[in-house]
Amino acid sequence: MAKPKLPIPVTLLTGYLGSGKTTLINHVLSNQEGYKCAVIVNDIGEVNIDAELIQKTGVVTQKDDNLVPLSNGCICCTLKVDLINQIAELVKSGKFDYILIEASGICEPLPIAQSIAVLEGDEEEGTPAICRLDNIVTVVDALRMATEFGCGDNLLKDDVDEEDIESLVIQQIEFCSTIILNKVDMVNEEQLGRVKAMIKTLQPKAKIIEANYGKVSVGDILNTNLYNFEETAGSAGWAQAYDKDEDERNEHHDHDEDEHEHHHHHDEDKHEHHHHHHHDGEDHSNCDHEHGHCCHHHHHGDDDEEYGIGTFVYHSRRPFNQEKLQEFVNNWPKGVVRAKGILWFSDKDKRDYLYVFEQAGVQITATENGKWLAAFPKSEQKKYFKEYPDIEEHWDEKYGDREIKLVFIGQHMDKPNIIERLDNCLDD
Repeated sequence: MAKPKLPIPVTLLTGYLGSGKTTLINHVLSNQEGYKCAVIVNDIGEVNIDAELIQKTGVVTQKDDNLVPLSNGCICCTLKVDLINQIAELVKSGKFDYILIEASGICEPLPIAQSIAVLEGDEEEGTPAICRLDNIVTVVDALRMATEFGCGDNLLKDDVDEEDIESLVIQQIEFCSTIILNKVDMVNEEQLGRVKAMIKTLQPKAKIIEANYGKVSVGDILNTNLYNFEETAGSAGWAQAYDKDEDERNEHHDHDEDEHEHHHHHDEDKHEHHHHHHHDGEDHSNCDHEHGHCCHHHHHGDDDEEYGIGTFVYHSRRPFNQEKLQEFVNNWPKGVVRAKGILWFSDKDKRDYLYVFEQAGVQITATENGKWLAAFPKSEQKKYFKEYPDIEEHWDEKYGDREIKLVFIGQHMDKPNIIERLDNCLDD
């Protein structure tokens, strides 16, 4: 028997506990359509329940070496190396032409994708690719999304060590190429519309497939060629809104000294690339140039407006007072499901540093991410001006490239109140 052609395609299944990942895998395995699939199943517990449930179908078994349980940890962190080694072993065996990976319900997909990328080869180093990530599929429980997500409930389970599950679900939705909206028969039409509108706002690029009991076409899961790291990393709703706002500001407000493009001298997160955003609908801008403050509100189509779901981008060239911002965070505005962006503080020991602000569910962080170019010597700045003329063109005399830019995503958000409260957090 001839060995399968390299690189072997891989599909990664993610989704919170109980969403239907194992049921979906069993459906795919029972309808393989000629594929010789191997399955890696991750479980945080010592006993891999999902692997046992899959094995009971008889399609794949540990005895036949086509079912590999990875237990007692997460493949997004503690079992990273184990995952890489197991994929390599399955490819090396020459028995399989497809690999399915079921991540634990509390795994983030991005680190797993980065681990798999280690095996995707390197042209510069002359390393051949032995596998390629073809599709990241996130399974979403439609009923749970409709009844709990974004409605004030915490989605916490006692056995998840107080992990913020709402934040996890958002990350699983944001970083994927396909979304299986499962259990749609358990919600009514209005609930389904609201859930789909929210998912499309969080992740406007992924393919959304409605399902019951994980019954979907195998062609929607295997060999889709839907996944691309750069595109998936930049496809989240907040990133799309961020980039659209940037494009609009450069197109319509090049004359305004308070607005500029972003070329900061700081440590860029390599997986957070931004791409152009294309949404139908009208955009409304409201800028207060005297205070260096600007807000753009983006509509995402009729369905989103019907359910009160939308985004807006908050700008300011002035810094935040850290204590005042903490008060804002402690009384987080109702309806905001996701917020992300960059900011700076007025404190002397912090004003030179760019911070990445991120909120998903009840998890809210502001992480230092290098210095603003304005904090560097004039000679260093001139080098960057020469390489990137647009930086100097949009440079602010007082603040340089320092600014606040935050994307807010939510349902029935009180935008004027949020803007007013944020303005009250500003310092000179």
